[in-house]
Amino acid sequence: MYQLKQLKPTRFGFGEGLKELGEKYPEVVALGADITSSVSVHFFKDTFPDRFFSLGIAEQNIMGVAAGMALAGKIPFAATYGVFSALRTTDQIRISVCYNNLPVKIGGAHAGISVGPDGATHQALEDIAIMRVLPNMAVLSPCDATQTKLATIASVEQIAGPAYIRFGREPVPDFTSEDMPFEVGKGQTFKDGKDLTIIATGHLVWEALQAAYGLEKENMNVRVINIHTIKPIDKDIIIKAAKETGFIITAEEHQIYGGLGSAVAEVLVKFAPVPVYMIGIDDQFGESGQPDELMEKYGLKSGNIMHIARELMKNKENKKK
Repeated sequence: MYQLKQLKPTRFGFGEGLKELGEKYPEVVALGADITSSVSVHFFKDTFPDRFFSLGIAEQNIMGVAAGMALAGKIPFAATYGVFSALRTTDQIRISVCYNNLPVKIGGAHAGISVGPDGATHQALEDIAIMRVLPNMAVLSPCDATQTKLATIASVEQIAGPAYIRFGREPVPDFTSEDMPFEVGKGQTFKDGKDLTIIATGHLVWEALQAAYGLEKENMNVRVINIHTIKPIDKDIIIKAAKETGFIITAEEHQIYGGLGSAVAEVLVKFAPVPVYMIGIDDQFGESGQPDELMEKYGLKSGNIMHIARELMKNKENKKK
């Protein structure tokens, strides 16, 4: 059983990983968009001030500059809020970065509904969908601060081309270990089970685990899979879960269209068709509010996951009769 170590923002893990990369690789540089501390790039800036470049509130320009630096032999990290780094800059990322398959690493901070009071304009709920359709782009969505550090390091050491790293602002449960291997494109089974499978990403992995632990008390044996790499996605772990448990729930802090749920369904419809229920934001914008209140309102807490799992199990049992 995974235990809570502390509450820690995943953005801190990004900053820690970026700093460690800076210590190992002199070609790593960082580009900021006037919100350096908010996205934890100051971890790098304070240690390597001559390798940090603040370009102001000009995100589209940042991606062009990052592409140019990559062509000159650097490994640039361009980080800002996900609504800006993934959405405002899509054209520059598509043409300047992805078309040339350049090693530009993009930090998408303040992702999901849990940004809270910042409201709909700053809640990145479509970034996974946009980034994963771009050729050559890898998409990472780690589950806690510790894994975000590992994902950030892996974006350089395991990915030759562009990568998008998604992380949040608020303190969330930190429960994994740095000793746990992080392999791009390989999902992780955090809890085994035979009745149904919850496939989750990002902050929702902890909620999925809490749901599974709660359902154990109701004699339901639920598998939990952490998909920290949305692209390239681990087809094998998804197909295996579908064949062995028969029902899939996906859980993400993102629109259900185009995100993890869609990626999982694309695998299953081809290789192992089973019922899939997608938990996420259902074709709507967010709103201002406290993070926990919003997570509850939009059905992203463990209680709603448990409710959906119970309903699916009822359907499963009825089909056996």
